[in-house]
Amino acid sequence: MTHLVQINHIHKTFGNTAVLQDVSLTVQPGEFVSLLGPSGCGKSTLLRIIAGLEHQDSGDVYIGDRRVDGLAARDRNVAMVFQNYALYPHMSVRDNIAMPLMMDRMGLWARQPMVMGWWPGNRSALQEIDQLVRGVSDSLQLSTLLHRKPGQLSGGQRQRVALARAMVRDPSIFLMDEPLSNLDAKLRVEVRNELADLHQR
Repeated sequence: MTHLVQINHIHKTFGNTAVLQDVSLTVQPGEFVSLLGPSGCGKSTLLRIIAGLEHQDSGDVYIGDRRVDGLAARDRNVAMVFQNYALYPHMSVRDNIAMPLMMDRMGLWARQPMVMGWWPGNRSALQEIDQLVRGVSDSLQLSTLLHRKPGQLSGGQRQRVALARAMVRDPSIFLMDEPLSNLDAKLRVEVRNELADLHQR
């Protein structure tokens, strides 16, 4: 059986500080794995190494049966949700969710507002993107908020938009770096339950 993620003997230092020392981990398809430890122990660094946002000093990272150490983040089919949501404040919820699909499926010129509607091939791409955005919005109960800007949303709603933006790409791996830490206790329970439900699907 092919592992979803396999990490072999990862080492990472920042200056004279060893953050990760000989870390090995195997994640099977369908597993939900949590990394626990005190602040500064290397949890975020390990996630960033898997995503391709950080490079290890030594060791190997495999996604499926492919070694990805030399691959750029965009080529790994990994989505990551950060603690601070990282939403575009000037864009609507719909546009925030659609952004990774537009970046992936439409060229730079085709994404320009003045030509987007008539650029060759854009109409079918935009229809497909809209369908995917609506699907993920329905599953995260965001359909009535698609026209709003992030500043008009609660913390829980912003977190769901960040999750939707990651999910819409249908990544093979979904990484979350403290996705609940900015939420109050009630919302934390709510979003935790939503994540568990999504994992079951």
